Formats: sequence, structure tokens, C-alpha cells
Amino acid sequence: MHKPLFFPLLFLILPVAAQAMQISFPSWGFFIDLPEEYELADGDMKSVYSFASPAGAIVNIRAYQAGAYQSVEALAGAIQKQLNNRGEMDVFEYRNKKAVILELDFSLGNDGVNGFGLCLELDRQIASDAASGTPFLLALAYADKADGDLTALHLSCLDSIAPDAGSLRTPGPIVTYSFPIGSRKTQPLAGNAGEAAFFEYDAEAAQFVVDREDLLLRRYVQTPLWKDAWMRFYRTIYRDSFERIQNAAFALERSWNIPALDNRALASAALKWVQGFRYERDLEGSDFVNLVTAAVEGRGDCDSRALLLAVILEQAGVSAGIMVSAEYSHAMGIVDVDGVGVRIPLDGKNWLVAETTVHVDIGLIGQSMSDLKKWIGIRFE
Repeated sequence: MHKPLFFPLLFLILPVAAQAMQISFPSWGFFIDLPEEYELADGDMKSVYSFASPAGAIVNIRAYQAGAYQSVEALAGAIQKQLNNRGEMDVFEYRNKKAVILELDFSLGNDGVNGFGLCLELDRQIASDAASGTPFLLALAYADKADGDLTALHLSCLDSIAPDAGSLRTPGPIVTYSFPIGSRKTQPLAGNAGEAAFFEYDAEAAQFVVDREDLLLRRYVQTPLWKDAWMRFYRTIYRDSFERIQNAAFALERSWNIPALDNRALASAALKWVQGFRYERDLEGSDFVNLVTAAVEGRGDCDSRALLLAVILEQAGVSAGIMVSAEYSHAMGIVDVDGVGVRIPLDGKNWLVAETTVHVDIGLIGQSMSDLKKWIGIRFE
């Protein structure tokens, strides 16, 4: 397994490896949500971290204080030279700041290595010291060429990076690079629920994320990591879709004209809307219809509807999530509202269930699926 590439630092081997999950780095202000197979393997625990996968994949992260480099391009250029990298690099804009993506293709010992790298600007107010300038984040995701095509794994890792808290509900840097925003356009929403504005490539970008994460999820189906991987699948799509659906959520709330503070009525209206969708599955690919397409075309499987319901309600300030079951091969919404109905415990609350594929009232669940021990509740905060 390769050592980290951030020369000339001497790394300390950690006595205990930590399993990957959504991780916050409060001293620097950034976040990362790695696939479950990665474990923290090396680093100084201050500005340098290395995560390793049994498959041979590595994710190296280094944060640089203000003044270390004059620009994100200068940092990327230094890394290109340090690694003698043969891959290309490209500058793009992420959340109104410059960023650089690198295609990694270099030699390490006797091995050929490939993957991708990312250079991002960090928040000056959080990651700051006496020096003037901008702090930066460098992330490299790579593996031996002999380990096979791990492109989806590498890209998912880098796309999970949020350089600040405001990025936690916006598309990640990789999908932003791959799908420029384009022009704004208005489209009718399903069910005669008015119109909403979307960016030109929102649906294509959202589907790219769904397909990539579905491909990655298949790595874990027959492993002990399947449950955590399943939860990350939905977390990733939720993050990517939240901002894309924002205008649609506002339009829907206006069309339902629910009195202020009546959260149960709002949740019921949103549930009725997704219950009216056409049931659809893709037996050759991912069953999951991206949320932009689902909202516009009114179609999708149970988990597409449940996640869309959660996004819409969260946009309206109503706490929501989803519940999924491998035993029942089903998904439903969960909502934190008052009133009677079946509830599932999660994070210290009892959440009201919301069946999205049958025309029933909120709080009702079919008798054949009523064993709550067979459900996994998922929140996105």
C-alpha cells in the first residue's frame, strides 16, 4: 500500500484506524464524506490526513495556511511538478472561488498510479493565521493502475468534499466541474403544481451523481458495509439535489397555500403530491430517478419519492428524512410533525411515517411492512 505523497513531511502511524464517515475538520472549516471502505491510516492530525482502502485506493488530504501559495493554480502547479505528473490540470469555478482539478498519471516506485486531484480555496475567516492570503485544500485520490478502474470511487471521494459549511447542501466540486451551470430555465412541475426554475444541466448532473453512486453502492451489496454504504448513497444524492430543487420547493409551497406553522398540513400536501407520481423502475440501471426529473416529470420509485419529499419539507423548514428496508425492498418518508400515526424512533425523536407510493394519509403504514425493526431511519443534517 502506498505512503502519502505530501513530501517532505514525516507521517505518524496511528495506533487505531478510524472508519470513514462524514467528517468535519473544524480548524479548517471543511468536510468530507468518504465511502465506507476507507479508514484513517496516517497523518499528523493537524493539517495532513491519509485514508486507505483495502482495495488499494488512497485519499490524501493536506490543508495549507494562508500565505503558503499565492493562488490555487500555484498550488496545483507545485503538485504537478512534485509528482512529475503526466496528467492534465484544469481551472474551474466552485462556489464563486477558483478551483483546480488534476488528472493523476505518475510513477511511484515501480508502479504506475492514476486517479484525480482537487485544489480548493478554504474560508479565510476559519482557516487563518497571521499571514495574509488564502488558505487552500489539496486532496488526491489514487491507486495503482494494476488495481483496475476505480474512477467512480476516486470521483465520489473528491465530490464529497465541502470546503465550508455552506457547501454541505450544494452540488460537490466534481459534478460542478463536469456540468457547468448553464442558463436558467422555467419548467412546469408535475401534477399541475405550477412552474419552477432550474439550471440548464440540473437533471443531467443529478443523474450523473445517481449513476456514479449506484455503481459505487454495488461494491458493498454483499459486504458488512452495505448498510452504511446505503445511507451514504442517499446522503450524497440529498446534498447534490438540495439546491437544485430549491426553487421548485418554494413554488410547490406557494401552490399548496398552507397556513403558516401548519407543518402537518404542509407535509400531507407534499406527500399527496409525490403519491401521484407514476411508479417507475429501471431494471437495467439504477432504480433511483434523479430528483429534478422526478419533480418535473412526476415519476419515480419509492426512494426517489421519499427523498424528494424530504428535500421539499426541509426547504420549508420542516424536519424530514427517509426510512429504508432491505427486507421489505421499500422506502418511505419520515417527518417531525404533530398528530396521530405510526412513528419510528430516530435521533431521540419519534418520526411520523409517510408512505409515498400508495394513496394513504400521512402516518399510515401497511400491515405487511409494519415491523419497525426492519427499517433504517436516515437523516441528512
